[in-house]
Order: sequence, then structure tokens, then C-alpha cells
Amino acid sequence: MIGKYPAKLDEKNRLFVPAKLRDELGGDFYVTLGVNCGHRCLTVYTAKDWQTLSENYNTLPISQRSAATSLIFMNANQCNPDKQFRFSLTQFLLDYAGIDREVMIVGCAGQAEIWDVAEYEAYEAENLSPEKLLAAMEAIGL
Repeated sequence: MIGKYPAKLDEKNRLFVPAKLRDELGGDFYVTLGVNCGHRCLTVYTAKDWQTLSENYNTLPISQRSAATSLIFMNANQCNPDKQFRFSLTQFLLDYAGIDREVMIVGCAGQAEIWDVAEYEAYEAENLSPEKLLAAMEAIGL
């Protein structure tokens, strides 16, 4: 998944699935707590990736199941967009990510992220230095 898409929550805390992400996300997907470089956001997983995460979690010994890992599952929201490609978010998830009304939905390789627009702009400004971009490019083999 790639790109960034500005959006606004409607009065029922619903967002539109960006057209370019609809096929990749599929009919059902999951939204849960996320973090990127110390910034809070929400992470969106396809049903297939969510299944893999669930299986990985279930194979962990109980001693390795942390409270933080459990919170990712406890606070997840299964989304099934309506005919207008809108999906709802829980108030808890919105509060966690500091989302009020305006958001940025960004593709991030195999997942998407949902950010409060001001938080995203701060994150982007922090990371748009030539040094950080070069380090990131080298990390992914460019």
C-alpha cells in the first residue's frame, strides 16, 4: 500500500476507504493501535495479515504474551465498509491516536496507517531530512 490520502471523519466517526486502497484492503479489514517513530497512529491490516498476526500471537507461550501485545487485539476494530466504502472507528481508537476530525490515511508497505493530520505533519517534518531519508533508503536496500 502506498500514498497518502487526506480525509475527514463524518458525524458518526466514519471514514471513506480511499479508492486506491480498496482493492488492497478487501471487504473486511482490521484497525488497531499503532505507533510509528514514537507517534501514535492507528494501523490497518488486511484480513489475511490480521489472521497471520493472530496465529503468531496464539503460538506464543503465555509468558511472552505482554499486556501491550494483548491491547493490540483487545482494542482492534473489525471493519466492513458499507456501499459508500465508509467504515466506523471506535471512540477509544480515535482518542488513542488523538484524532479529532481531519486525518491522513497513508499506505505503509503491507499496511495502512490512520493519523491525526497535525500529528502526521509533525511526523513528516521530523523525518524529511536528507540524512533520515538516506538511512531509510539504505535500510530497505535502495
